[in-house]
Amino acid sequence: MSAADKARNKLQNLGGKAKEALGNASGDARYRDEGRGDQAKANLKDAGEKIKDAFRK
Repeated sequence: MSAADKARNKLQNLGGKAKEALGNASGDARYRDEGRGDQAKANLKDAGEKIKDAFRK
């Protein structure tokens, strides 16, 4: 996995955590769920990259 992909996934994950926290603080369930979705996307991308790396070795 390239460093740029790792950084991009990490930023998306952190952004999702921030959205989730803001949604929880404000009581906005839609914003909270959007943050959880962003985190899930980042985790799936990261898992896909790890699988690609496993087959490259």
